[in-house]
Amino acid sequence: MKQSTHDRLLIIDFGSQVTQLIARRLRELNVYCEIHPFQKVTDDFLRAFAPKAVILSGGPASVFADGAPMPPASVFELGVPVLGICYGQQVMMQCLGGKVERGHGTAEFGRAYVTPEAATLPLLDGWFAEGDEQVWMSHGDHVSKLAPGFQVYGTSPNAPFAITADVARNFYAVQFHPEVHHTPKGAALYANFVRLAGFQGDWTMGAYKDEAIRKIREQVGDGNVICGLSGGVDSSVAAVLIHEAIGDQLTCVYVDTGLMRMGESDEVVGMFRDNYNIPLIHADESELFLGALDGQSDPETKRKIIGKLFIDVFEKHAKTVGNAKFLAQGTLYPDVIESVSFSGGPSVTIKSHHNVGGLPERMDMALVEPLRELFKDEVRALGRELGLPESFVGRHPFPGPGLAIRCPGEITREKLEILRKADAVYIDQIRKHGLYDEIWQAFVAVLPVRTVGVMGDGRTYDFACALRAVTSVDGMTADYYPFSHEFLGETATRIINEVQGINRVTYDITSKPPGTIEWE
Repeated sequence: MKQSTHDRLLIIDFGSQVTQLIARRLRELNVYCEIHPFQKVTDDFLRAFAPKAVILSGGPASVFADGAPMPPASVFELGVPVLGICYGQQVMMQCLGGKVERGHGTAEFGRAYVTPEAATLPLLDGWFAEGDEQVWMSHGDHVSKLAPGFQVYGTSPNAPFAITADVARNFYAVQFHPEVHHTPKGAALYANFVRLAGFQGDWTMGAYKDEAIRKIREQVGDGNVICGLSGGVDSSVAAVLIHEAIGDQLTCVYVDTGLMRMGESDEVVGMFRDNYNIPLIHADESELFLGALDGQSDPETKRKIIGKLFIDVFEKHAKTVGNAKFLAQGTLYPDVIESVSFSGGPSVTIKSHHNVGGLPERMDMALVEPLRELFKDEVRALGRELGLPESFVGRHPFPGPGLAIRCPGEITREKLEILRKADAVYIDQIRKHGLYDEIWQAFVAVLPVRTVGVMGDGRTYDFACALRAVTSVDGMTADYYPFSHEFLGETATRIINEVQGINRVTYDITSKPPGTIEWE
């Protein structure tokens, strides 16, 4: 294991879908941290990693289950602060001599309020100044007896030991999730924890850039790299970062899948060639992709077809480059979390991303994914650190499978053309109203239904579409953007008047969760 120059915090992952948000909160505090699944955290691993502090994540398991996820006992013998969260609290009690009981009417899911129960605890500086604090609970089992040395510092209606600590050993445990936005003072709790652990907050995006460049050089050596360039911020930042690391060993390939937005291919290729002196291959493979997707309606099937074809195209062009041993992608942390559990951890797969879960098992090149542990806003910060123009850095995300996942059901050329035109009108509206930079992502989805309408005193039977716009911090959770009714009415009128083939417009007001940002 390569030792970092920074103090390091270890997050042991027990499978919570929000474990990555713990890392997000710590990075906001400029603390270097890594998430590793419990299976990989052995005594040898701990000695090599040498963490300055440890956080035990939440998870879906019960400490009573056969083979329940557990850390090695040596975690509690390191002499460093340990914070247990939800399942992590229950693990801590189970390992140290406390008692955990099954739910039996004491489960809590969603908003709850914690009441202080003891003297001041440094972990809770800034808490309870105005009374009880709102937190976000998600637990069935609960701690019923504290381990020796622990004291209770906060309770909730169904968690008698919502906040506990053994101050002498610097062990802390909470039943709620401080990492989610629904725990308003959760960030303060993490700030207090890393302060207690003695972190200096010296991990910055500049430091990440330097370490990423070093890692790329070590991995690639004298080999050549093919980079899949979509023109979005992720692949653009990945390309520029890799180019800074290895120079002319990098060749970018822009694949026109036939699933791009209106005028996008010309815009992306022109924008990149005008700004960077990096070899760029423009591969028009629209017939290949659209032919393979003909008749396919299942979203996972579509994603996997696209993933396989991307690799086939990259491998074809790699042969023309020579000595191309690596494929670079702009894969981000949320993509990894939703597609496969991070680093082999136990979290549940939500959907396959074309560049993660959609990859075929056979590949002739190794992957280079320097952004794999970053969130979108961190990628934007890295892009600015690398000097990318704001026109690159500020673009809304665009999925690798493109418009394929904005056409629920079968993909046809007719639906794609309708979608391109409707999307162009929608984005134009957002820009005209000065809302583009307030929105994380906005797009149109053409629905797999036709509806009856009346236009010019005649009957129409055309497609319905859904507008989608969300705000988000990191892509892991999102809320719909609160457009005014005037904006929505004006936009719907323009789409119906200007886009032949659509006679009904809806607005998607689903948050994430329970939905995802994209429709498929």
